[in-house]
Amino acid sequence: MQWLLQQFEDTNKLAEALDQLGISYTWHKVVPFVGELIPEPVVADPGSVVMFGSYTLWKNAEANGYRPGVFKLRPFVHEQVWHPYLLNGADALFLTLRDVPQCLADDGRDWFLRPVDDSKEEPGNVKSTGEIIRMAEMVLALDEDEIPNGSLRHDTLLMLTEPVRISSEWRLWVVDGQIVTYSLYKDGSRVVHRHEIDGDALDFGQRMVDINPGYSQAYVIDICRTEEGLKLLETNCLNAAGFYAADLVKLARAIDGLARD
Repeated sequence: MQWLLQQFEDTNKLAEALDQLGISYTWHKVVPFVGELIPEPVVADPGSVVMFGSYTLWKNAEANGYRPGVFKLRPFVHEQVWHPYLLNGADALFLTLRDVPQCLADDGRDWFLRPVDDSKEEPGNVKSTGEIIRMAEMVLALDEDEIPNGSLRHDTLLMLTEPVRISSEWRLWVVDGQIVTYSLYKDGSRVVHRHEIDGDALDFGQRMVDINPGYSQAYVIDICRTEEGLKLLETNCLNAAGFYAADLVKLARAIDGLARD
């Protein structure tokens, strides 16, 4: 597998793992929003290339026919098999940004907000209705051709749910249907990065993978523990997700060993 990396703190850590495994890689800058690479890579086999860095890399991967390239995902909220396990998934409100001012009452209520697409337009976070409406009005005041790619747009579909008290949050890395590594990244309100996971949480994560076997060849799944039990928070693009305290040697070995589609 040929590895193309954009330089970040996380990809520097990945490069160290690749060095341990004796796997070669090259460094590239990425033109913002466009996804062109500098320097342009010399690719021996487009069917055996993987890219890590910003989410914009998917454009370059698709333009050049790189496989696996970037593992794009369907929106996790559209996966019916996961609905019973989503954090407040059954009570979610879905609105495009342009519908927010008319459909969301400024009543002071708090919402957990995130875009449906895995596009990094807005990180998942809690906002009041007033904050959400003001955010929408700021975007809607712009002409759509003024808005750069990768930013919130008039037609961005948002998911809003009731905030829930979470005691622990983990990220799991899935490759070829198996969880290959994991990391705790939040303990109560504290951000922590430790290579640990409760046994029942690991079992729950693998069950989520098993019940949706055709979702993606590789992805990241975030799960959490609440007062109502373990829940699925979201999925993310593995190529652009933070590594936290994952075992990157295991992750790199698994990805490098992927068979062709």
